[in-house]
Amino acid sequence: MYALRHWSVRHARALERTYALVERVLIGLAPVFAKVGFERVEPAVTATERSVKTLLFDCKMCGQCILSDTGMSCPMNCPKSLRNGPCGGVRPNGHCEVKPEMKCVWVAAWDGSQRMAEGLKILDLQPPVDHRFWGRSSWLRVARQKGAPEGPPAHG
Repeated sequence: MYALRHWSVRHARALERTYALVERVLIGLAPVFAKVGFERVEPAVTATERSVKTLLFDCKMCGQCILSDTGMSCPMNCPKSLRNGPCGGVRPNGHCEVKPEMKCVWVAAWDGSQRMAEGLKILDLQPPVDHRFWGRSSWLRVARQKGAPEGPPAHG
């Protein structure tokens, strides 16, 4: 997993484009998801998301994905779960103070962000993790927020 996680950071630009395409597809499907019921499609979408993102990013399924803001490096892989940059313990070689054999997630995030068109998003302040979304699909959250109609569907 660790090697593939670094591959993802090295290929952040291509993955940024892929991520944007997936987001557009999910937003386009939002009316279908709403009609079927987000709660009904959640298990299948979550399983798919977990499989893809665990393989590529060693995703922890926090339900509030910020990969596109962090150079395709998942900050939840940080032993301290820091979502807004590295701690003060990054070693001179760029490795983690808690896991010395691991490159700091945020050093990798900076490297990945430099490869991305929207790389400056790494400077955006991220909200703390809302643990109510843990284990749930961040893809469906995006679809729900950006593509689903507001309120209950109209009958007529």
